[in-house]
Amino acid sequence: MPLQATSGAASYDAFGGGVPVAINYIEDVFSTWLYTGTGANGLQIQNGIDLAGKGGLVFGKARSGANAGISDWGWVDTVRGGSSVLYSNTTDAAQSTALVSSFNADGFTLNGEWPLNFYGSPYTYGSWTFRKQPKFFDVVTWTGNGTGDREIPHNLGSAPGCIILKSTSAGGTNWLVYHRALSTPDFRYIYLNDTSGALTSGDNLWNVTSTTFRASSTLDANNNGATYVAYLFAHNAGGFGLTGTDNVISCGSFTTDGAGDASVNLGYEPQWLTFKSSDFVQDWYTLDTMRGFTAPPAASAQTLRPNTSAAESNYWSGVLSVNSTGFQIIGTSASKTYIYIAIRRGPMKVPTSGTSVFNAIARTGTGAAATVTGVGFPLDLLISQGRVSGNIGNYIVDRMRGRALALRSSGSTSADQGPSSATQDVTSLASMDGFSVGTPNYTSINTSGQAEIDWSFKRAPSVFDIVCYTGSNSDQTVAHNLAVLPELVIFKKRSSSGGWGVSFNFTSTNQSFAQLSLTDAAGDDTYANVGWMTQKPTSTSLFLSVSNIGNVGGATYVAYLFATCAGVSKIFSYTGNGSSQTINCGFTGGARFILIKRTDSTGDWYVWDTVRGIVAGNDPHLSLNSATTEVTSNDTIDTDSTGFVVNQVSATNVNVSSATYIGLAIA
Repeated sequence: MPLQATSGAASYDAFGGGVPVAINYIEDVFSTWLYTGTGANGLQIQNGIDLAGKGGLVFGKARSGANAGISDWGWVDTVRGGSSVLYSNTTDAAQSTALVSSFNADGFTLNGEWPLNFYGSPYTYGSWTFRKQPKFFDVVTWTGNGTGDREIPHNLGSAPGCIILKSTSAGGTNWLVYHRALSTPDFRYIYLNDTSGALTSGDNLWNVTSTTFRASSTLDANNNGATYVAYLFAHNAGGFGLTGTDNVISCGSFTTDGAGDASVNLGYEPQWLTFKSSDFVQDWYTLDTMRGFTAPPAASAQTLRPNTSAAESNYWSGVLSVNSTGFQIIGTSASKTYIYIAIRRGPMKVPTSGTSVFNAIARTGTGAAATVTGVGFPLDLLISQGRVSGNIGNYIVDRMRGRALALRSSGSTSADQGPSSATQDVTSLASMDGFSVGTPNYTSINTSGQAEIDWSFKRAPSVFDIVCYTGSNSDQTVAHNLAVLPELVIFKKRSSSGGWGVSFNFTSTNQSFAQLSLTDAAGDDTYANVGWMTQKPTSTSLFLSVSNIGNVGGATYVAYLFATCAGVSKIFSYTGNGSSQTINCGFTGGARFILIKRTDSTGDWYVWDTVRGIVAGNDPHLSLNSATTEVTSNDTIDTDSTGFVVNQVSATNVNVSSATYIGLAIA
């Protein structure tokens, strides 16, 4: 095979005259999409998946609403068409219902039909899209010929890790599931529509290869004149990322220990998980990070069960949580074996625009439940702050934790806050374009009549990542998914009080450090003396020493990692000149978000954004470390297409002669 070289976003055959080789990313082939029903035709789900040109599968379920608990799971695919609907919680044949009116280049369009859009607002739904792609997913249909066993060709490009097979013409037929992690998998099967464990046959039922699988007459998968569909899922087959070696889907198994615990290392952070016990009676469970599959110590995860019509709930006997390399189960049935399908978190592409990873929204609190929209993407981190006197400071919530942290005033070190009930503060991040708020409680995030500013961030390679982990009693290595060396890392202890540590300016021997909740000058020392890190971070790992800031045994932590991404984000530093100077961030349209901190002396963590105003005149600013009213009476920042201009004014002192500064800018 000829060698392959990569450059930027394209690969080229080293001996083939520069012929481009397609690069695949998980965000192009899989989507979790949440929506509110309309009960009418023409509901467009624009999830960015090309179903019109590539083909694939869509399935979904009503999550909430008065009748969500009786709503079926609807499965449609581009091979059979949008009017042939299967229900995974029944044994029915395919129903002729015009559910999907069109499969589009960026998603699909729903009619107002059962079960995915029959009820309008306030019914909420979840949908999952799998695009056909070698080494990820395939859809195969056939008509039985009654000749016994039959080998069915497929285009998965690897041996399937899981196959879900259903007769579309015959009612009363089960959803048959092959899974590679069942013992003697070619001789065993399990039902998707049922709670029973794996069943055994004396025949070679499946005979899976990289090009075919068997439609077994023993399983009535080749009856004369009957029609069938099979959905094929790959397992650790590579095929993704710049080098084409990254795995994005895994079909594996795990066995709980005597305490009912298990930890699964996928080698990546999952965004979607479906699992089922293979050795005892139990439902199937489907989770995703959009609906609430969070970091430990998560109390529960929001699940749907593909074998039942039950509404969304936290129905599960143990605790499920996600981490940067896999997932964990605690406190379920002891010594039981489970099979699963896991999908890697995206995006995998390095972004090219700041608007795809950051947005700011100015709004006025209502004091009552409300939905904030217009973010432009499903956010991963929200920092919300009141802009008037009497606000309590910042309210920081992220998808990874599913909870809130407070950065209220100088010296604040409080632990995870979280709303005291489901009706207070930020009540949900389960939105493709914003978040939901309730009545204010711990924070001023929705006080009636109060001006607010919301800064929303999305995780993306080379820009921003979030890691949650548990401290140890010794130095430890913590994996991250930033894909580049982080240049600014913010640590916070979650389980009890602890400072907001900030590490930056990493060299081979030294690091700089400060605290986000304080105005103190930054320090600079060797890794051994600082006590937060033991060595310079890498593109995959943080190296933590024992400290209250970032690594005490048994405590839980969150770390926010930022880096410079050309044209998108910039971790900058500069020395003041006492007047005005341009901070060139390599942007073409100027900075929309600017964070600056003086490091050689005391100074606030000042924030400016274009929504509140970065102009030639006065520019409103807030301080992350303070709950004081927004200041609007000075001209600290001016515009520049490459980044921004800093002016020396006494109100902020961000350009004092010979003083040193660090900061973060986003285009």
